[in-house]
Amino acid sequence: MSLPLPLYPLALAVFAMGTSEFMLAGLLPDLARDLGVGIGAAGSLTSAFAVGMVVGAPLVAVFARRWSGRAGLLVFVLVFLAAHVVGAVTSSFPVLLLTRIVAALANAGFLALALAAATAMVPPDRKARALAVLLGGTTVATVVGVPGGALLGELAGWRAAFWAVAVLCVPATIGILWGVPGGDGKGEPRPLRAEFRVLRAPGLVRAMVLAALVNAATFGSFTYLAPVVTGTAGLSASWVSVALVLFGVGSFAGVTVAGRLADRHAGRLLAFGGPLLLCGWVVLSGLADRPAGLLGVLPVQGALCFAVGGTLIAGILYEAGGAPVLAGAYATAALNVGAVAGPLSAGLVVERPTGPFLLSAGLVAAALAFAAVSGSRPGGPASRC
Repeated sequence: MSLPLPLYPLALAVFAMGTSEFMLAGLLPDLARDLGVGIGAAGSLTSAFAVGMVVGAPLVAVFARRWSGRAGLLVFVLVFLAAHVVGAVTSSFPVLLLTRIVAALANAGFLALALAAATAMVPPDRKARALAVLLGGTTVATVVGVPGGALLGELAGWRAAFWAVAVLCVPATIGILWGVPGGDGKGEPRPLRAEFRVLRAPGLVRAMVLAALVNAATFGSFTYLAPVVTGTAGLSASWVSVALVLFGVGSFAGVTVAGRLADRHAGRLLAFGGPLLLCGWVVLSGLADRPAGLLGVLPVQGALCFAVGGTLIAGILYEAGGAPVLAGAYATAALNVGAVAGPLSAGLVVERPTGPFLLSAGLVAAALAFAAVSGSRPGGPASRC
């Protein structure tokens, strides 16, 4: 059974937003020099974006819950576009920081509504497949958008990358306007009090904690991959795009495989993928100063990061099945708690040659320990067999 066609305009918009969220990994050195700030301060732009998504996901989902699916999605993508136009022309770091927060709020609202819409379009046992389409937009961003942004930044300056994201929003907007239904036809939404009560479910809390830890590991190292490539590995700036492409190719493969397996085999996927993810960060820390080894392991680690992380996000959607409006907001918030904590923590150790990779290893180890102590199992049909 094929997936609904309207999922793909949503994935296109997620691609544009994912490009923006992740592209700073390849632009930090140039941006920091241009605005006269340190690498750590420039890295806070990623954290600010993630903070906006964590705070914004539940708030904007509540605010937009009575809008039609199409109207809410259009508002958020247009605000996102405007924030990037302002970011492209400003010479003030505080203003750029503010635009990142505004863009993050728009991204949070869009992703929360898109996740809810996507899972409502498919049968209950195909949520992970629908999620894989949306996350596919994110992983394609790491394969094409982020390296392309890094290359564009190298050739024309970091501002050109911001303009490119604004332009990407135009076809995404047209796709949503023509492809996404104007309303869900379901009448009054479920009372908010009932949806917030879902947060008390132990299974949902466990899934959110695990997703936050694993994604903190991913974002912590990914945000500072450029300094590792050009510093620790001793490669030229042009190799940053290559490293991002390799990581992104693996990410796309990982989320695709997870999308096909997580609905029925989530427990097995995490049981094997979690320890391998930990080993991968340790191996990367040992190969960080060896260009061939570093570049060779990056696609494998990208696949593991998104296979494990995507499975955990799908688990949140299953566990939050009783909160149809806020399920996407819970998943978005959990993912971006990791995206806040990871870069902030990695910024404290980025001066050490393998600091970000070792930090990521520690975060995955903490996730494995928490899973063992709590006896948690991911949501989904397989986990309840």
